[in-house]
Amino acid sequence: MTLTVAGEPVEIRRSARRRKTVSAYREAGTIVVLVPARMSQYRVREVAAELVGKIVAQEERRRAPRAETDLTRRASDLADRFLSDCPGAPIRPLSVTWVTNQNRRWASCSVDSGAIRLSHRLQPMPTWVVDYVLLHELTHLVHPNHSRAFWALVNRYPESIKAQGYLEGFSDGAGLGADLD
Repeated sequence: MTLTVAGEPVEIRRSARRRKTVSAYREAGTIVVLVPARMSQYRVREVAAELVGKIVAQEERRRAPRAETDLTRRASDLADRFLSDCPGAPIRPLSVTWVTNQNRRWASCSVDSGAIRLSHRLQPMPTWVVDYVLLHELTHLVHPNHSRAFWALVNRYPESIKAQGYLEGFSDGAGLGADLD
């Protein structure tokens, strides 16, 4: 059975093996709700509404900030955490914006102006990946190259190796061949 809850497509899957438990997850854009076969239609709708709300809220918490003021604040927080001991600290970008014209890069930084641009393709990615990209670009404000000193600063981020793998896997899977800069 399929229905729409809070604007989200929902597929209800009933199971004779389930007695009491319910669960939900997103699969290819649809939220799948697993319920016991004997659950009433009314109760299924109640449970679906509750679980869809939880999934949407969880996804929102994990999603990167949308507003540019939030992005700039996030970048400043990352700089304070990982670059506070660098020459010229505190490191502050002039602006951080989402752009739609970067199809071969995940992000770029203009060292002269301090402007950081993030590809809109990063928006649905986990926050820790976007944080890695932000920190990478912030580090260019300290080292405008990819020297050993640059990578030593970037690798202070605990998820850096995991984020690099995520971006490489995403790029390869989508046939993008995208780079950070």
